[in-house]
Amino acid sequence: MLDVLKVILLGIVEGITEWLPVSSTGHLILVGNVLKPGLSDAFMEMFNVVIQLGAIMAVVVLYFHKLNPFSPKKTQKQKLLTWQMWIKVLIACVPAAVVGLLFDDILDKIFYKPLPVAVMLIVYGVLFIIVENRNEGRKPTVRRISELDIKMLLWIGAFQMLALIPGTSRSGATIVGALIIGVSREVAAEFTFFLAIPVMFGASALKLIKFGFHFTAAEFGFLMLGCVVSFGMSVIAIKFLMNYIKKNDFKVFGYYRIILGALIILVALFKMLLG
Repeated sequence: MLDVLKVILLGIVEGITEWLPVSSTGHLILVGNVLKPGLSDAFMEMFNVVIQLGAIMAVVVLYFHKLNPFSPKKTQKQKLLTWQMWIKVLIACVPAAVVGLLFDDILDKIFYKPLPVAVMLIVYGVLFIIVENRNEGRKPTVRRISELDIKMLLWIGAFQMLALIPGTSRSGATIVGALIIGVSREVAAEFTFFLAIPVMFGASALKLIKFGFHFTAAEFGFLMLGCVVSFGMSVIAIKFLMNYIKKNDFKVFGYYRIILGALIILVALFKMLLG
């Protein structure tokens, strides 16, 4: 029963932090270290990635009409624009896909720890504040996804690639990259959601293949429970974020990241002194 509650809490953490630019992987590492569910490390590593499927289904459900190029409610031109959007998404995914396939295990081994997570939380927290201060008073040059060109897509894709380091935040990195080149907050967030679809489906598939699909009945139940909870919380988080950035900037997330990162470092230093 205790493990069920822990899995529910991890699903809540994933659903909220996947879409807010605060690093879902970082939070799952930290919460997982505190909770320590009675499951194998290999399963928990896979679990933390695969419950992202629940989160990504929230995007598919909320944006289904916008994402669907076959919708009978769309004109021929709208269908063409939808296909163009998907092409842009795939182009922006190339850098992260290449690096992820080549170095996923190495990056996990080196950075899947509290201290590197804390450092990346702080670094991108500072970046958010710097970029938002620089953009203050400036009008965005890109207000639609259709206005993103190849150079912009690769730039955003390069920032998404940096998010392979835990603590960076996939949404945080891509939003920062988009804001730097003059993309509006709404478009930056929305395009980040769409980028997550192929990236997170691919990452989940890789983890499942590596784990081997060998689940006990209990493990499969935990995985499904985590996905369902993650889906529900993701719907709430996405709606909140899109409403929030209509009137506010991303600096509050920057301050949150810096405070959280500093607390993690202080706790690590305290443990070292006690040890």
